[in-house]
This record gives sequence, structure tokens and C-alpha cells, in this order.
Amino acid sequence: MATEETRNDAREPRDGFAEVMTRVSPAWHPAVAAREFAAAGVPVFPCAPGGKRPVTENGFHDATTEARQVDVWWRARPGANIGMPTGEVSGVVVVDVDVHGPVNGYGSMRRAQQAGLVDGWMFLVATPSGGTHAYYPAVPGQQQRSWQAARAAVDFRGDGGYIVLPPSSVLVNGARAGYRLQQLGSGPSAPVDAAGLRDFLDPRPQPRSLPRNAAMSGAASDVSRLAAWVANRQEGERNRGLFWAACRLAENGVNPVEALDLLGAAAGHAGLAEREIVTTVRSAYRAAHPSARERTPDRPGGSFARAPAPAAPAPAFGGLS
Repeated sequence: MATEETRNDAREPRDGFAEVMTRVSPAWHPAVAAREFAAAGVPVFPCAPGGKRPVTENGFHDATTEARQVDVWWRARPGANIGMPTGEVSGVVVVDVDVHGPVNGYGSMRRAQQAGLVDGWMFLVATPSGGTHAYYPAVPGQQQRSWQAARAAVDFRGDGGYIVLPPSSVLVNGARAGYRLQQLGSGPSAPVDAAGLRDFLDPRPQPRSLPRNAAMSGAASDVSRLAAWVANRQEGERNRGLFWAACRLAENGVNPVEALDLLGAAAGHAGLAEREIVTTVRSAYRAAHPSARERTPDRPGGSFARAPAPAAPAPAFGGLS
């Protein structure tokens, strides 16, 4: 087990990291790659073979550069994938570009690139799902929390997050596919403005005022504050926060369609998917009014459903197509 001192030893990204990334190939055994990354000052930990779930007792918090511990882990699980915590502990943050059905993260990143928000990446790694991990140096001494911009199909992996390193591989539609280096940065690397990128990709909602007949009180008296509170929930508390906020609206006579309009954008900004938002708001209204027949998608007179996002082409990002 890695010691607390080892786990919390923050490191700046080193030239050795990029050097290992340029050499690593699908032919490398995961144990060899893990040792190489650790020797380059990159804290690593094992993930389930063929998956992304950490298999150590404390998950990514157990990451270490200690060669002896790395050897112990990979002797126990020779086929384990390689995880790396992001943020201050590794000195590296990652912008995760993905494609979720009709939502194409490459279009989002192309717009961000045109706005000058995503330059300075260290290298790009192709992911098994067809997405890209863009690696950046972390901002020294500044916390950069992980976030999700689900509507833009872009996530940020910073403090409190982790990613899987090459040559790890996972199962996609029954076939094994791996992470691989796609491109090195052409110029000097520079930190990414994570907060600015999030605001660009998924602007904070500006909720409408409540109907005049909705008398709010206490913490829910200001709908703007209520929506902002939902928008700032982190992973693990987003669903519960949306449920609580929707209950407050339900208790104050706001119809469910109006509640979805007031809170939907905020919950999406926090990273919840559209279907989960709809389900959570409906559940909150049922909990607040168990005997009420609120207007739902299967009843006439109202619907939670929204039009799906239009499909986007897969434009180039960072020279990739």
C-alpha cells in the first residue's frame, strides 16, 4: 500500500512523461508501462483488466511512483490497466472529448479552439470510444476541480478525477480497443483555463423568475440562487441536489413543466444527462405530491420531453479528424 506521503506528493509534469508517451505502444505489457510511467514521476494505480474501475482499496488516492509498490500491484494483476490521478497530485489535467450519440465533442472543441481556449496541450491520446484526451500541465498551487459539460460532450479531469493511460485497453462492443498516443504538442505547453472553457462550452443558466403565485421561502426564495446551487453540484451530489430543488418548487405550487424549465439547464451544467434530469424532477414531484396527477409525458396537456440535440459532424481538433 502506498504511504500517505507518497500519495500526496504533488509533482510538476516532467519531460520524462512525454518521453514515455512517445515510446509506449500496444505491444508493451501493462506492468512494463506502469513501471516506466512511475519512473518518469507519474503516479499510477491499477484498474480492472479491460476496464476503468480502480482495484486498490482507496482507488486513485493510492496512486504512487514507488517502483516496489507498482511491481506488487501488477504481479497480483498482470493484465491491469494503468490509471493516473489528474490535478495537483500528478501535475497534469485532461480535457476529455467524446461523442455521445448526436452530441459531438469535436465540434465543441473546434469552437473552443477558434476562441483560443484550448491551445497549449502537451499531447493528444485517442480513446477506445473514438474520443480524445488532451493533456495539459496543471496550474501550480491552484485547485482545478473536475467537471462535466454533458451537452457539449466534453469533460474536464482535474483534482478529484483520473484517466486511463496507454497502452491500456477496454472492451468496446465486445472487441478490445486501446488508448494510444495520437499527436504531440507542436509548441510549448501551457495550462488550460478550465473555468473559462466550462463557461464557454456550457454557459451558466439564467433562470426565469418564478410565477407570481409561487410563494417561495427560506433557502429557495431566490430562484437564481437555487438554480446556481444546482449548477454547482459536484459528482455524487448532483442528482440529490436536483431532487431537493425540484421538491422545493413542487411544494410551492410550480408545475413540473415550469420546474424543468427553471432547473433543467442548471442540472445539465452540473453534468446530468437529459433523461436523468427528467426522471429526477418527475420523482421529486411524485414525492412532494404523491396523490397529484402531475402533467407528464404520458399524460395530455404537458410534457417534460425536449427536442434532441442536432447531430454534428466530426470536425478536426488539433489537427485530428
